Amino acid sequence: MVRARHRDDLFITVPSFFRCPISLDVMTSPVSLCTGVTYDRASIQRWLDGGNNTCPATMQVLHSRDFVPNLTLQRLIRIWSDSARPADQPPPPPPDSPPSRDRALAAARSVAAGGAGECADALPRILWFASESEENRGFLARIEGFPSALLRLLDFDGDESERRVRSLELVVRVLGMVSSKLEDRESFASAVAKSDRRCLDSILMVIERGKSESKVAAVRILESAAIDAEKKLAMAECEQLLLRLLNLVAPETDLGLLEASLSCLIQISVSKRAKTRLVALRTIGRLARLLSAPSLTVPVTEKALKLLEVASSVKEGRAALCGDAACLESVLQKVFKVSGPATEHAVATLWSVCCLFGDQRAREVVAECNGVAKMLLLMQSNSPAPVRQMAGDLLRTCKGNL
Repeated sequence: MVRARHRDDLFITVPSFFRCPISLDVMTSPVSLCTGVTYDRASIQRWLDGGNNTCPATMQVLHSRDFVPNLTLQRLIRIWSDSARPADQPPPPPPDSPPSRDRALAAARSVAAGGAGECADALPRILWFASESEENRGFLARIEGFPSALLRLLDFDGDESERRVRSLELVVRVLGMVSSKLEDRESFASAVAKSDRRCLDSILMVIERGKSESKVAAVRILESAAIDAEKKLAMAECEQLLLRLLNLVAPETDLGLLEASLSCLIQISVSKRAKTRLVALRTIGRLARLLSAPSLTVPVTEKALKLLEVASSVKEGRAALCGDAACLESVLQKVFKVSGPATEHAVATLWSVCCLFGDQRAREVVAECNGVAKMLLLMQSNSPAPVRQMAGDLLRTCKGNL
């Protein structure tokens, strides 16, 4: 009798909708995406942190990355788990719940009031609350004194210890979540980009020494602060900032962090001086290596091509690009089979070096790599008129090199 029961325990049938579609394990914290599909929180968070912007089950593009806790399914899993558990086995502890709005408000007010001890205790709870929804992040951003308190906590005080880096990571992750919801964006941006760099140096230390999710948050703070030409130029003038971001433009970088870094570089590289500085820091070579890597996500490819287009808009960038045949070939390969935006960025870059700059080496690369046929196909496609016009210019310019 005992042996029969033991054998039954080994072959418990798990209902399929209790399993996470990603890990195939029974979900412990089920959350639903905007597509309606439910996943275990840890699994879907890793998927999104990897730079993906689609629902794994349906491959639909996500218009929101928010999770909605599926409490009904969580209760069903718990009831099933209790019924399937042997009688002599104690029940598992109930799952933790995120802080309520009242508790989050109290925690945020304790941070605003100051005190290192209060901040150390309150910030993890605030981070959990903020990670639950856009609504929660907006709620935190509107609490009087809280955003400015986070910025004060980022003031660089010369302490570069590991303990200080860990505490800065918490601040950066919370600020990264609420920065896009702030009503007073000007004060926030000024604090991040101000000339004494006290806040900026802390953010850069997190980018250099923090964990991946903290680095992503730090980069997003920089991008959120680049709200006008003055702030963008101030950031582009900081060579240490540019180098930190460019060091992340590599195939081995976590995809979520890579996408955030490319996005930030695009955001701040609007002035001619900024673009020239990027070229001087060998951005073309870094992008060439990145674009030749296999298995890049569509968003990363689009942003890499966009940054290359930005760099090729100055003569120094065009000269560097014309001297890198492998990079030109990689760009040409991305004209088709990636996305509409990728096609536009790739064609604009090729047009810049072949037609605007008139470089013979670039024209030869395009002609030798079947570029003429690709431009002909592009002219007959449903691409926007300006793209088809550039494709026509490239066709006329490069076909003489066949």
